[in-house]
Amino acid sequence: MLSIFFTGTSVNDFAEAANADAKIFPKFFHAMLKRGCYLPPSAFESWFLNDALSYEDIDYTVNAARETLLEIAG
Repeated sequence: MLSIFFTGTSVNDFAEAANADAKIFPKFFHAMLKRGCYLPPSAFESWFLNDALSYEDIDYTVNAARETLLEIAG
């Protein structure tokens, strides 16, 4: 299980998560969706990894995230 928050600090609780930049997550979500990665639509929901995912699925997601981060950073 993991979650992504756009902040310069670690996130250990709700207060720290709430301080993340909420305007970036929708850009990340839609850019990942465009690449075929269906994420939870809210930063406050978790991604769940499981054994149904292949290494190729995980590699695809990591590469899509890398491309997405480069896209939204520019």
